[in-house]
Amino acid sequence: MLFKRLTLLWSVLRGDARTLWFALRHPGAPGWLKLGTALIVLYVISPIDLIPDFIPGIGLLDDMVLVPLAIRFLLNRLPPHIAQAAAARGR
Repeated sequence: MLFKRLTLLWSVLRGDARTLWFALRHPGAPGWLKLGTALIVLYVISPIDLIPDFIPGIGLLDDMVLVPLAIRFLLNRLPPHIAQAAAARGR
């Protein structure tokens, strides 16, 4: 179960998660960004899911949909100067 979640994270890391990482390291990163990122990480490593993983096909759907959407949600709310700096470093 954890291996599947790590595989999902790896696929997301190539894009938005990498940009999020650089945004977190920006000196002007807002506190809500750090809190939101911590909540995403806790959700990924938590054994509690919205849809249990043992349900075939649907169990991983919440991880594959919610985690990228949550990351995109945070990135869309970044101040423009932080978003531009993070996107430039993430390329």
